[in-house]
Amino acid sequence: MLDGEGGVGGPDFQDAMQALYGLAYPVKFAAKKELELSYSVMPAEGLYWSDEYDGTPGITPSQLQELTWRLMIMLPDEVPGELVEATREKVAAKKDLPRLGDIRVQTFSEGPSVQILHVGPYAEEAPTAQRLYAFAAEKGFDVTGPHHEIYLGDPNHSAPEKLKTVLRYGVTKRRTQTSTARHIKAVRTKAPTTCNTTCAAPKRSRRK
Repeated sequence: MLDGEGGVGGPDFQDAMQALYGLAYPVKFAAKKELELSYSVMPAEGLYWSDEYDGTPGITPSQLQELTWRLMIMLPDEVPGELVEATREKVAAKKDLPRLGDIRVQTFSEGPSVQILHVGPYAEEAPTAQRLYAFAAEKGFDVTGPHHEIYLGDPNHSAPEKLKTVLRYGVTKRRTQTSTARHIKAVRTKAPTTCNTTCAAPKRSRRK
């Protein structure tokens, strides 16, 4: 994965995407040769956020140019970091990829999430994302993660109306007033402790 700011779809963004794929495929071939490990290169993914944009649908063109983004391609756990670094050196000797040195191997954990498939141009994602927000709210979840896209289509080879993009958001379960009230009621109606001698609270151990 690697990070950048502003100009989604601009020169730096394109350089980052080219570097990702420029390393992903050589790593795949190296894993096949050295580890006898066969796998398919996974689709590129992007996370997008900023102080002004919280991931809600309907991003404006000006906000689009101010986003912080993170691009990534999933890598099998069996591929060691040493193989990635060795492959990077070989790629750097053959190709001029400005963002190649910025790529890092890092674990990304999103947790519970909701997702939906958007078919069509990237600029028309808002209605699809709004449906996903509504679905999350209906099921009692709050969207808490950044805007996450998984690119199943290639804009260089597919017509805009045929592009397929998975939209995903991390979520957390909303605590309702009803469940909170039940919890308080259960605590208050719990039978009090009785004892024949002086009652004392048990000592709590302190973890160092």
